[in-house]
Amino acid sequence: MGHRTDKWWVSPSNFAEEVTSGFHFVEDVKILETTCRDGEQQPGIVLNRADKVAIAKKLDEAGIHKIECGAPAVSQEDADAIKEIASLGLKAETYCFVRNMTADIKLAKECGVDGVIAEVPGSEHLLAKGMGWTVEKAIAAACESTALAHQLGMKVTFFPADGSRATLNFLLDTLQAIKEGGGHMDAVTLVDTFGAFSPEGAYYTTRKMIERLACPIEIHCHEDFGMSVATAISALKAGASCAHVTVNGIGERTGNCPLEPLVVSLKALYGIDTGIDLTKLPELSREVAMRTGKAVSPTKAIVGERIFGWETGMPVGLWKNCKDADPLVMLPYHWDMVNQVEPYIYTGKKSGVANIALVNQELGIEMSEEQVKAMADLVKTEGMKAKRDLTREEYKTLAAAIKK
Repeated sequence: MGHRTDKWWVSPSNFAEEVTSGFHFVEDVKILETTCRDGEQQPGIVLNRADKVAIAKKLDEAGIHKIECGAPAVSQEDADAIKEIASLGLKAETYCFVRNMTADIKLAKECGVDGVIAEVPGSEHLLAKGMGWTVEKAIAAACESTALAHQLGMKVTFFPADGSRATLNFLLDTLQAIKEGGGHMDAVTLVDTFGAFSPEGAYYTTRKMIERLACPIEIHCHEDFGMSVATAISALKAGASCAHVTVNGIGERTGNCPLEPLVVSLKALYGIDTGIDLTKLPELSREVAMRTGKAVSPTKAIVGERIFGWETGMPVGLWKNCKDADPLVMLPYHWDMVNQVEPYIYTGKKSGVANIALVNQELGIEMSEEQVKAMADLVKTEGMKAKRDLTREEYKTLAAAIKK
């Protein structure tokens, strides 16, 4: 891998030794997918048992390593969905979300999952002012519940909510106290509940957690400042072993770190192959959009239906010249890497003669040089009137008028 392959062409600076020398990527970066839990927490989204089972199957087909199936304490419907997913024999590990309460741990065991994501407030202010708990009470609850989960044969990913806004010493001291107090943590999640990390802050905190806790660190980011992908990657660069994501980035408020740009960026920009089947991403995105009723922007990175193509004359001219010899001259990654379609040439206000030439070629329309120029002018005029690009049927009608 490097900056130039047959699938992508990115900046050579990404792989300069001065850049990569500070990276601490683990050998096998994992992805935990939480569409069926944190994704559903977006207001207006309701996923029933059938929805969650269908999504879990699609996630497994794509090669997701860990699936967070839901929170069994929310409803019987959720508990039943988790049980069914856990019984499917998926390649992915199955997890459910629990509070640090023994009742929740027992519910998780009944569901048959491989592990639990065990939440407790991780910052001083959320613990005291949000939960109304003392630190001592939180530590005791965490010790009791995580120890029970371990005794019952489940893996434990500890999830101190709002850990990103905690005083670092408070976060580390509390986690250390849980370990020393009989609690069990197979991994600890650095939880950026409110998207409050800068990438640099996430890197620093991850390094400190690894040094102090000597256990795998996972990263869970939200999108409040539009930084979740960059922040998650920064934590992975610091040595975090797993990133939490949702399909299409759905989730509370502005959403969670989106699966699609994270795994494609890791591969093309950093040379980190997560093992996720990138060609499954558009299908997975459409499945979740259909089941949530939340449409995906046509220009959404990786999975948007209009991301490969141009309307503006200048880039279309460049594409016309290089598309057969070397399409990556005009693309950061090849469309078939993510199972998209060859770039589409739009026609409208910004179009030039190159657009007309390529669309005519596509439709089998012959025009003289003068007719091509006249057609370009007509397309611009009609595009301005319509305030959008033109359909191929509209284009054919205009072409027929030009050729009369």
